[in-house]
Amino acid sequence: MSVWRQPSRDPLWREEFPVHTEDERYVTRRQFAKFLTLTSLGMAVGNGWILVRSWIRRPSAYPSVSVARIGEVAVGGVKLFTYPTPNDPCILVRTAEDAYVAYSQVCTHLSCAVYFSAKTRRLECPCHNGSFSVADGSVIAGPPPRPLPKVVLERRGADLVATGMESA
Repeated sequence: MSVWRQPSRDPLWREEFPVHTEDERYVTRRQFAKFLTLTSLGMAVGNGWILVRSWIRRPSAYPSVSVARIGEVAVGGVKLFTYPTPNDPCILVRTAEDAYVAYSQVCTHLSCAVYFSAKTRRLECPCHNGSFSVADGSVIAGPPPRPLPKVVLERRGADLVATGMESA
C-alpha cells in the first residue's frame, strides 16, 4: 500500500526538522545551563593552570648579589639597586656607622616607588602619603596594608651582599 502525500512547498527535511527561524533568537534553559557549565569548567581549568605554573616557576633560592661596598654610602644616605631580578627595584639605607638596611622600593599599597626622607627618617610613598619605618619596614602611616619586603644583607669582606628577601 502506498502512502500518498500532498506536494508542499517546503522540502521534506523541514518537516522532519521543525525549527523556525523566529525561534532561533531565543535561548532555552538547557542551552543557558550548558553555557554556564562549560564556562565554569573553563574558568576552573584556567585557574588550575595558573596555580600549577606558579608552583613550577617559584624560585627555590635567591641569588647572592653584591649591592654596595662598605663605606660607599654615607650615614643617612641611600643607594638604589635591583634584587632579586633586574625588574625589582630596592633601596639601601645606611642608618648608622655600622648599620645598613634594604627594602623593596615598591609600596605595598599601589606599587609606587618609595624614597628615604632624611628629615623624617622614614621611607615615604608620595602617591598617597604612606610611610614606613626605616628600622623594620613596618607601616607607620597611610593606606599601605603590609610592611615593605626586607632584603637580607650579609657582610662579606668589604662588600654588602643581598642573599634573600623576607616578607613580614
